[in-house]
Amino acid sequence: MIRYALRCEQGHGFDSWFPSSSAYDRQVKQGLVECPRCGSVKVEKAIMAPQIARKKGRDPVSEPAVAEAAAPVPAQAPAEADSSSPLMLAQERELRAKLRELREHITKVADNVGPGFADEARKMHYGEIEHRPIYGQASTDEARALIDEGIEVMPLPLLPDERN
Repeated sequence: MIRYALRCEQGHGFDSWFPSSSAYDRQVKQGLVECPRCGSVKVEKAIMAPQIARKKGRDPVSEPAVAEAAAPVPAQAPAEADSSSPLMLAQERELRAKLRELREHITKVADNVGPGFADEARKMHYGEIEHRPIYGQASTDEARALIDEGIEVMPLPLLPDERN
């Protein structure tokens, strides 16, 4: 799986996951990838920040694991079922099930710190409090600031049928 930062013709930024680079190219060409804010299918890859390497000797399990963005971006569903093959529909169902399972696991084993996510993640990163798995809300700016400080965060997956 590969995650791309995308941008529509209106300048709206969003992320989406794809099985491969060629799957992204194929889905964009077929008009299956659309902006969640305006519905535009004219999207392109945006510049992404590189993955920051861990410092030697750090315990990967104890790092803050997850951030739920203030406006989570749902996985994109195909615009028209007719243009998708039965195999693609089966793969999409499987991916959705795995994303749902991942989200359920995280919410079961991690503490929900709500809007205080950025502060809690910083306290753990700088050794002020004990490390534990957490999730909560963070604005895009807060998430970027955490990443700039070397604190690993990622949005919780949210599917269209899970939106309020």
